[in-house]
Amino acid sequence: MTTLLLKHLSKYIIILLLSLTGCATTNSQTKQNNQNSILIHAARVFDGHSLRTDTSLLISNGKVIQVDRRAVIHSEATKVIDLGDATILPGFIELHAHLAFQKVPEHIVLKHGITTIRDLGGPLHQPYGGDGSLRVLTAGSIITAPHGYPIPIFGLNDSVIPVTSEDQARKIVNDLVEGGAVVIKVALEPGGEAGAPWASGHHNHGHNKNKHNSHHQWPLLSEEIVTAIVDEAHKLNRKVTAHIGEAQGAEIALNSGVDEWAHMPCAVIPENLLSRAVEQQVTIISTIDTLSKCAGIFHNTKRLASLGAEILYGAEIAHPDIPWGIDTQELNYLKKLGNLSAIDTLKTVTSKAGKHLNYPLLGTLQSGAPADIIAVKGNPLEKFKRLEYPDLVISGGKVIVNNF
Repeated sequence: MTTLLLKHLSKYIIILLLSLTGCATTNSQTKQNNQNSILIHAARVFDGHSLRTDTSLLISNGKVIQVDRRAVIHSEATKVIDLGDATILPGFIELHAHLAFQKVPEHIVLKHGITTIRDLGGPLHQPYGGDGSLRVLTAGSIITAPHGYPIPIFGLNDSVIPVTSEDQARKIVNDLVEGGAVVIKVALEPGGEAGAPWASGHHNHGHNKNKHNSHHQWPLLSEEIVTAIVDEAHKLNRKVTAHIGEAQGAEIALNSGVDEWAHMPCAVIPENLLSRAVEQQVTIISTIDTLSKCAGIFHNTKRLASLGAEILYGAEIAHPDIPWGIDTQELNYLKKLGNLSAIDTLKTVTSKAGKHLNYPLLGTLQSGAPADIIAVKGNPLEKFKRLEYPDLVISGGKVIVNNF
């Protein structure tokens, strides 16, 4: 009996000791987290969904831990940043960039408020950054037809792969995904659209004018090959984005089930194709500022918006007239042409963009989200221009810029 009692007592003592050890570990971890944490106060916080007032953020180990009223958050954070009359926002997401093109420096893009970019045609690599550096996702090389765009302008290089068959296309999709591509990009660009940025190179390549008064049409991928690309990409849980600029490319993309248009089309697109794009839930990346000289850019944007299309921010960083950071002219175009509120406009470059990338917490400020944060003095919802030079930039919990 005594032996049995001792066994039970030993068991309870062990459980008690383990419990106390666990508490000590938890307390130690909490203390360590507090030592690595930053508490930020501001008059306003846009959390990716709505604007909140008198709100604070607690971040630790690269993540957002808590977002709440200032009086509610209690923390022994080692750093406290009180921004006063300022607005905190999630770091912005650029869905169409080309860093290698024009050799755009990543640190410049980051310090100007873009914390994540998706490179739609450049070196193939696994996703990287987000821990004090720019988060870079890529499509890798653009798939196109032999001698198709962008080969006539930039030549055959590592950023483009011409394909001639469905089997070859499927293999390339697999290779791209294995190499780290988060999306697959195809080019469906015959050229000739009035005002297109790529038109400047046309007359330097000996093309003859055609009915579009521009050049001999560039070859396009067949509908069968694009369909094979889409099918293979979907098997691998990847979307397909298409560079299109006019009706022929748009029709091939729609018939093939392409998920996204990498540009707002440059030429006027017929109503039936715009309606089909909305019915098929095609996402449109805006690039309105880059294509502002195009004949159809404003018409297409207004019409697609009125039909209920999902239009997300993309400025195409690397084009000569586009800032290497947040393009507030793009935001202004989206707001006006898309008939959006300021809040809904900001969603296109934060929470909606993160969701589109299958990173649902990216572009938000909520518990568990990456601590990618920007802040500006005053209220940028009244004037987007304030956003071009953020006074605070944080990447993965690491302070990059602090002018407060």
